[in-house]
Amino acid sequence: MKLVLPTSPMVPVIAAAFVFGACHSKQGLPQTESPVALAPDRPAWVAARPVTDADYIGIGSCPVARADFQETAKKNALNDLASEISVTVEGNSLLYTLDRKYKFDEEYTSTIATRTKERIEGYELVDSYNDGTTYWTYYRLNKAGYAHLKAQRKQQAIDQATDLYSRANATLAAGDLKGAFDLDLRGLIAMKDYWGESDLVSVDGRSIPLANELFNDLQKMASGVRLALLPEKCTLDWSNHFSRQMLITATYAPSGKALAQLPIVVQYPAQGGMVTESRNTDAEGRSRTTVQRMEAGTDALDLVVRPDVDALVSGDLDPAFTKPLIGSLTIPETRVPIERVMPKFMVKGTETNMGKPVGDAPLSLAMKEVLTSKGFRAVDREADADLVVEITASTREMGESSGFFTVALDEAVKARDRRSGEVVYAGGKQGLKGIQLDYNKAGQDAYKKAAVDLRSDLAPALVNAVLQQ
Repeated sequence: MKLVLPTSPMVPVIAAAFVFGACHSKQGLPQTESPVALAPDRPAWVAARPVTDADYIGIGSCPVARADFQETAKKNALNDLASEISVTVEGNSLLYTLDRKYKFDEEYTSTIATRTKERIEGYELVDSYNDGTTYWTYYRLNKAGYAHLKAQRKQQAIDQATDLYSRANATLAAGDLKGAFDLDLRGLIAMKDYWGESDLVSVDGRSIPLANELFNDLQKMASGVRLALLPEKCTLDWSNHFSRQMLITATYAPSGKALAQLPIVVQYPAQGGMVTESRNTDAEGRSRTTVQRMEAGTDALDLVVRPDVDALVSGDLDPAFTKPLIGSLTIPETRVPIERVMPKFMVKGTETNMGKPVGDAPLSLAMKEVLTSKGFRAVDREADADLVVEITASTREMGESSGFFTVALDEAVKARDRRSGEVVYAGGKQGLKGIQLDYNKAGQDAYKKAAVDLRSDLAPALVNAVLQQ
């Protein structure tokens, strides 16, 4: 079958394959051939294809060596017959509009061409021929009868889609967007065999291209969803333990009616990756979500909410048609910035090496550097701090061997809420070794190793514990 698309205002030619529906004979002629005796004379239609304006012609052949040669020849003949039928994608059709506006990919265009197929009935067997090596069969389909049957089916589809369109408008007026969306989509699927054709109908005194109108209604419904979030900024800080509940309200513009039972998608970045939640609004068009378990860092973050249009599609509809249609819709989304206000902190360190204070306090310094890099704010007075970090560390002798002295460093880290006294994090390491030519230098070596370990292990663990409160 040839699918002919117009140039201007039509579109380029694409190929279509049509699969046959239930077939019956015309004027009582049989649909399957009985074994045919060898014919001494080669029919003219085998040598030269018949030419007629009244019928579509299909001729197929198959080697008789195949067990199913008759059925295969028939299939080839019917495919040949189908290739004679030209289908024009008209300039005001949905298929033409989608191809121009939304650049449907070749895979979907192929799906339309193969799945939205002509259901051909009324073909008849004219003749068959077997020369002992090859079997030929000849079918025809009356063009006028085919056109009449197709027009009947199209009118039935238009009647069904028009009824669904009217019901969708009434359903939307009652505030049920989910139900209206389903009805319009079903109307569009009912018309799928005729997306490439003109389908002007009169509705409420207006002449409209029905499939285009149904698709436009789907887009209007998707675009008309208004999602509002309160508060307008999601602030996560020490006072709310980096967890904030957000109120989501769904209404439909321009009426402002609440959208009950509307499926929505909520997304925000968190520890371990993006959080994606599927929710439904309640009877008042409201839903709630809690933003929490944020990842440490300084990147700009957003809470994103949008209608879950995929969830509006009923599971009994063919996804080969619904997915590309839904993918062509523009879906609104609402973004709210997530602001993390990290706590003020003070580090209190007691660090000794072989019983003597370590002047530069390397572990306290390393902790300050890590925390400030994560947005924590250092203060000098404990009274100004939200979080007090206490570090204690000391070294002890482990012995000497071959002129090398070994010490072990023990450290403990504790972070507590200054106001409540609650311990937020507790950790530490025991027996970090340092080796040098005397105990003092061995202790310094142990502190260097402990500072590296604190940066990579203890400090990140403390940050995560604070954010997961």
